[in-house]
Amino acid sequence: MDPIETRTVTIGDIPVGGMNPFALITGPCQLESLDHARMMAERIAAACAPTGTRFIFKASYDKANRSSIGTQRGLGMEEGLRILDAVRTEFGCPVLTDVHLPDHCAPAAEVCDVLQIPAFLSRQTDLLLAAGRTGRAINIKKGQFLAPWDMENVAAKVASTGNGNILLCDRGTSFGYNTLVSDFRGLPIMERTGYPTVFDATHSVQQPGGQGTTSGGQREFAPVLARAACAVGVSALFIETHEDPDNAPSDGPNMIPVDRMEALIGDLRAFDDLRKRN
Repeated sequence: MDPIETRTVTIGDIPVGGMNPFALITGPCQLESLDHARMMAERIAAACAPTGTRFIFKASYDKANRSSIGTQRGLGMEEGLRILDAVRTEFGCPVLTDVHLPDHCAPAAEVCDVLQIPAFLSRQTDLLLAAGRTGRAINIKKGQFLAPWDMENVAAKVASTGNGNILLCDRGTSFGYNTLVSDFRGLPIMERTGYPTVFDATHSVQQPGGQGTTSGGQREFAPVLARAACAVGVSALFIETHEDPDNAPSDGPNMIPVDRMEALIGDLRAFDDLRKRN
């Protein structure tokens, strides 16, 4: 099918949507320290430079939907936002973080260019309205339990605030216990709303709760799914990365080692260029 030309949402100085090259949303799953965030941003910038790929730095100050009470949640909002503000200032890149409660939205929006609605919370009306009222771009992850056409109603909640800076993100669909599957029909279906679509390659290979007290994952398939998304057509890619995923505090089994990101981005840009050129 022909590409659907969505509206363009400008994040910082990055145009996302339309026939623009994909934007990359990337960073570690969870903030660990200022030094770690700076190191990751520096390495991501170096990986993006050869292709001129624009990136939005992503990291979470709180992982409120962890598999068990004993797993690490993060640094908290105050410290996390301080770190994200420092990365934004030093590297000149937009930043994104998750919000879980309506009263998190306004403080997060003072620092972050994009507020992200986690998949488990994608139908929480009060959260969507509070996020929309900030005027920031809102990346809404499609709940693993939702059909792609359900996202039109989800987006309408944010749009009702007068905020049209909306991205719709697919991160896989529940397929039995501890398993997700990616249905690539969902990307053009969500594009029919007119909003840019994002494909989350690393959470799509997650095995939710698959290790008992933590989630498992199959990171070797994340590049495969990312290439497929570019071939179908997408406005942005979400790929979490870490210098040592096997020892990361959250979602390590899904994340791509940062030293492999440059080659992966080059491959993905070739698929994206071919799709949008044709």
